[in-house]
Amino acid sequence: MVGLKPPEVPPTAAVKFVSAGTAACIADLCTFPLDTAKVRLQIQGEVRIPRSTSTVEYRGVLGTLSTMVRTEGPRSLYSGLAAGLQRQMSFASIRIGLYDSVKQLYTPKGAERTLPNIARNAIVNCGELVTYDLIKDALLRAQLMTDNVPCHFVAAFGAGFCATMVASPVDVVKTRYMNAGPGQYRNVLSCLIALLMQDGLAGFYKGFVPSFLRLGSWNVVMFISYEQLQRAAVLAWPAQS
Repeated sequence: MVGLKPPEVPPTAAVKFVSAGTAACIADLCTFPLDTAKVRLQIQGEVRIPRSTSTVEYRGVLGTLSTMVRTEGPRSLYSGLAAGLQRQMSFASIRIGLYDSVKQLYTPKGAERTLPNIARNAIVNCGELVTYDLIKDALLRAQLMTDNVPCHFVAAFGAGFCATMVASPVDVVKTRYMNAGPGQYRNVLSCLIALLMQDGLAGFYKGFVPSFLRLGSWNVVMFISYEQLQRAAVLAWPAQS
């Protein structure tokens, strides 16, 4: 058996809250350079105002990372990390740590299938949480895997892929709009149209590989850490659970 066993007593909301924030920070520390590379690739090729003649060209994930280290130094890979960790401790603690508590509000006691109710939780949580929950539940119900690290890895990997497919178009437009120069776009819609005219539908999935590498690995590290931190906390402070 890999990792800590599932606790007999479920962890409290406080344990989930702290475990989620800590796990998200661990995931950010491991995957932050991939997120930086993703942003650089997503905004590459857009027409800037004013125009720049010294634009660095990035090629692929590894090429982007190596170019950044060579031209800007290794510290550039973790530029903005402090703000990212602060965001995870506040935002991830709520959206991930309180997910189970919110789910239970919509799940009748003794119900064998919570599929429609889980789907409703997508309104208050991002798609990766619901996808992770569904994949993990399916694996356990089919008795293909036990509730441990390998199961968490598969579920997190699947959640990362689904989340990247759904979020990539929005992420590309958001990144382009936020990094645009003054007067380049009137609004988000004009940014979307400009991207569509310039790169076609494929433009909405620009930087998909680094996005998936980042989001997929982030989900794997975060969910495995989250599950193990919860179990470690229950073992360390059983009276609190």
